Amino acid sequence: MRNILLATAALTLIAAPAMAQDPAAPITGSIGYTQLDTDGGDLGAVTGRVGYDFTRNFGVEGEASIGVKDDDITFAGVDGKLEHDWDAAAYGVAKLPINPNLELFGRLGYGTTRATADVAGATASADGESVNYGVGANYFIDGRNGIRADWTRRDFRDDGAGEADTYGLSFVRRF
Repeated sequence: MRNILLATAALTLIAAPAMAQDPAAPITGSIGYTQLDTDGGDLGAVTGRVGYDFTRNFGVEGEASIGVKDDDITFAGVDGKLEHDWDAAAYGVAKLPINPNLELFGRLGYGTTRATADVAGATASADGESVNYGVGANYFIDGRNGIRADWTRRDFRDDGAGEADTYGLSFVRRF
């Protein structure tokens, strides 16, 4: 019984400083990897974000990504390559703090994506504008540094452009 009490006291002393940190730091930044799944292929990008919280529950964030993983495609029986050049988006974000270290969020925004296809020596690039919406979670290990996981659907506005799902995993920091 004494060991259980000592272990509980030790955990309390270790966890108390993390809980005492200011969870309302208004600026966050993150960097990580985003997987982009489309009907045309599976692409990958390095994504950076900056966010500002007006309150504990509402904020904005901007993100930019640069493609780092291309995909092989076949078009009309000819092999080629699909490349994710870059994308950028801005979001309104609603947050639900579960405890000082965990928050869930939903986001709605607008973005643009540029991709390039190279088939049989012919290259074509296209820009697509999209309405984006998604959900995710931030888990702060020490109140300032943490991990972010998110899913976002990009609903492209151009006729026939379709949709893309993105899945991201990032390091996030409160400033």
